[in-house]
Amino acid sequence: MSAPVLNRKLVLEDPVQLPDGAGGFNETWVALGTLWAEVKAGTGQEKAGEFITVSKVPYRITVRAAPYGAPSRPKPEQRFREGTRLFRIKAVTERDPQAHFLTCFAYEEVSS
Repeated sequence: MSAPVLNRKLVLEDPVQLPDGAGGFNETWVALGTLWAEVKAGTGQEKAGEFITVSKVPYRITVRAAPYGAPSRPKPEQRFREGTRLFRIKAVTERDPQAHFLTCFAYEEVSS
């Protein structure tokens, strides 16, 4: 297995719930840092809703490994941001037996 080409700069973001003042919460995103990544697209899907169409594309995003518990280690329900593009992380696993890299299984959702 060849080494990944980490040529895309992605911002790792974590969801945070803040009180809305009316007894509920608003979700906001906090940047945890920037990671270099290799981004590979899979086969997309399209779902037609009543008012919009949602396209969903799976991605395999590879980054350098980080120890468990480190803020730079991606985990499910976080997301990557590249400008206006958002990639929601669904699962994370080691890419290689030496655990030098992590593969993040993510989806980019675009409404039209």
